[in-house]
Amino acid sequence: MAPKTATKMQKVKAGLEEKSAASRSSQPAEESHYPGKWFALCVFFAGLSSLYYWYTSYQASASLSYVPSESGTSNVGEPPVFKVVDIPGKGKGILAERDIKQGELVLKEKPLFVVPRDITSSPAALIYNKLQLMTAEQRRAYLDLSYVNFSEDLDPVKNPSEVALAIFQTNAVSAGENVGIFPRMARLNHGCSSAFNVVYNWRHYEQQLVVHALKDIKKGEELLTTYTDTKRPKAERRTFLASRYGFQCTCYVCSLPPQLSKASDSRLSEISKLYGEFASWSAQKIDGNEAIEMIRKIWNIEDQEGYLSERGSLAADAVWIAAAHSDSERVREWGLLAMRWFSNEIGADTPQVKDMERYVSRPETHKAWGTRSRLDVGAPGRSR
Repeated sequence: MAPKTATKMQKVKAGLEEKSAASRSSQPAEESHYPGKWFALCVFFAGLSSLYYWYTSYQASASLSYVPSESGTSNVGEPPVFKVVDIPGKGKGILAERDIKQGELVLKEKPLFVVPRDITSSPAALIYNKLQLMTAEQRRAYLDLSYVNFSEDLDPVKNPSEVALAIFQTNAVSAGENVGIFPRMARLNHGCSSAFNVVYNWRHYEQQLVVHALKDIKKGEELLTTYTDTKRPKAERRTFLASRYGFQCTCYVCSLPPQLSKASDSRLSEISKLYGEFASWSAQKIDGNEAIEMIRKIWNIEDQEGYLSERGSLAADAVWIAAAHSDSERVREWGLLAMRWFSNEIGADTPQVKDMERYVSRPETHKAWGTRSRLDVGAPGRSR
């Protein structure tokens, strides 16, 4: 997203630095012009950014011990994986510094700070007071982030704490039970459906966010994540992104010619419909074979669309169904598939992969084992 003009941002930063120096130790920030419901709305949208990651519902704690870099490397001594650059029409963005393999770790980042999802105090004051705990360099990293939807009634130069809140509302993402700011991850721009090529996940046991490559990425290619659930038509996606983040999406999928765009919309809508129908297995409205068939249909349509995200969770759902119906062979087959895709999206060293390894070895250890009538369910279909 394009940042504000340099001159105005410099004045805003100077104003915040001046207020910091004058009141760091004791004086509270001025009361927010935003009622508490606006902060709750910000938290809600931050949660939307990772709604399909069921494994991120854990407690986070604040960390102010690092200064973000404009380049990224997976391991000490390795060449940078990416670099942050200016991208016309987007502001800052991230480009691959070398070829990146599918499933490769791209970034690990601790939060600059986190806040609870529910607060009772002024949100602007809360964010402002968080800034007082930072070093000057950390504050600069925060203030360098872009923001949108700033109230037209307020002068950003005269209301720097409101600017700090706007930055938070624009850039915050889910961090377990909290919401956090990750300055390097925040440089990732958005892509829809098959356009995004990296995904992020909060690891509660490491208290940091990790980013993995969802597909192979060539040197010089932009790294894109997704800001929302993009399994919906282009018009709906664009409306949401424009209202929430202030930009018109021009990613590869949103730029398709009309006929191809219509076909993509149809596939994405069908995927969402099938997810809804598949969920009825929990209420025993469909049997295990019907549920597995829906999973296979989802998988096949996603292959056609080029949509590769959420496949670890989808295969894990199939494992659950197979276990519930005491089908050990299918538990193993779907479990191996879940291991592969969880490794791509969240890393091979995660509890989800370890769980699947256990189910592949001993299907009867799954907690759903035998909770439904005995049934031989379907195997994984052909996949990418």
